[in-house]
Amino acid sequence: MTGPSYYGDRPAPGYHRDDRRGGPSRPPVDAGRLWATGVATAVVAALAAVVATLLVRGVFDVAVFAPRHAGAWGDVTTGYLAAVAAGAALVATGLVHLLLVTTAQPARFFVSITLLVTAAMMLLPFTTGIGTATKFGTAAVYCVIGATITGLLSAAASGVAGADRPGSR
Repeated sequence: MTGPSYYGDRPAPGYHRDDRRGGPSRPPVDAGRLWATGVATAVVAALAAVVATLLVRGVFDVAVFAPRHAGAWGDVTTGYLAAVAAGAALVATGLVHLLLVTTAQPARFFVSITLLVTAAMMLLPFTTGIGTATKFGTAAVYCVIGATITGLLSAAASGVAGADRPGSR
């Protein structure tokens, strides 16, 4: 059997008809909910960056993103890291949106891309001359940020695709 089965004049659940071509089209993306989720993810990613830095600096006493004398909170670099994490979450939201409207299996592509970017960021400190503990501490902070963004946005991708109207899910 090819194509979707129809029930009267309505398509089967999960199948949308494109009246211009008479064939199937992509399920619509609820862009408003997606970008609201992206902003919320940006806030969580920024907080995750601060908490991970506090853990590595304050609990494990590893000087990451600031000299050791800057204390557990570090210096202004911690704020920059939080801002970059928030920006990365917004860029990732744009990537999710692009993948939702252009690819099959968008969540799989998104997770693959973000995991590879996270792995690259985690490997970056190991290409420098900083101390071994600082390398691992920096990689751990990047891992927390990447996992936060990947987890939240990949879960949201299925919730915003296929919605005919806001609040339909």
